Amino acid sequence: MLTFLLLVFLSYYPYGSLLSGILLGGSLMFLLGLVDDVYNLNAKFKLFLQVAIVTVVYLLGVKIDTIFNPFQMGEVVHLAWWLSYPITLLWIVGICNAVNFIDGVDGLAGSVITVNSITLAIVAVSMTPSNSISALIAFILSGSMLAFLAYNFNPAKIFMGDSGSLFSGFLLASLSITGVMKTATLAILLPFVVLAVPIIDITFSTLRRILKGHSPFVADAEHIHHKLLKAGLSQNKTVVTITFVAIVGGAIATSLVGSIGHYLIYMLVLLLIMFGLSLIAITRKKNINPEQILEEEQHKNEEQ
Repeated sequence: MLTFLLLVFLSYYPYGSLLSGILLGGSLMFLLGLVDDVYNLNAKFKLFLQVAIVTVVYLLGVKIDTIFNPFQMGEVVHLAWWLSYPITLLWIVGICNAVNFIDGVDGLAGSVITVNSITLAIVAVSMTPSNSISALIAFILSGSMLAFLAYNFNPAKIFMGDSGSLFSGFLLASLSITGVMKTATLAILLPFVVLAVPIIDITFSTLRRILKGHSPFVADAEHIHHKLLKAGLSQNKTVVTITFVAIVGGAIATSLVGSIGHYLIYMLVLLLIMFGLSLIAITRKKNINPEQILEEEQHKNEEQ
């Protein structure tokens, strides 16, 4: 009921249809993931429901229907619906499942989502300052993930589940469409740079399964994080390594579209986040709290 009232309320505002699509799609993806967490749905049936959700969202205006021609500066290419729909479908469903795939180590999905959402927010603000709604939602997502990560690092007390990963993946995919893809010549490439980690993982995972003659819907233990764990890295080191790759992708994307000021702000914010996440991981591992660390440091300084 609350979701319905919010949809009606938002429909009267600028970009109301887009907001309604994002809100409705995110809610439906969350519910789908929640049901899957409880009842372990068949993979093909879950994919069918994802397609249905994206179809509804597409009709509400969250779609890739225009792109900028990279070979002709300033030229806008309008896509017919029969081309726009499958591209939008592939993008949103792909990113949703890509985020779901990387949720295999405590703190990994949340860390990557945090970096990706902050990057999308800063890129959106840099490219379209007048339309800040996409950036606002992205910042809200990053803040939510930071709070979640405080309890999700190894050893985790709470878990994201399919409900969280599908919801977050949908937001990243839809925000990359509404806030980035339609705004400049390089925009069509930027989401691939920003979301490089989940895109690379799902691409190689799908190709690997197909080449081995396995169904792409059958889970395995050959994702990027699995390979790093097999190489001897701990869970926390695996998270830091993959998150660093996500930060590099975000830095590249930010440097392509923003001023040096935006780039420096981005790096400063992410460095602070990485410091905070490292502090959380250390304190969780030692089963102490940050206040205890600060008290110990202060005590050492007084002794000196």
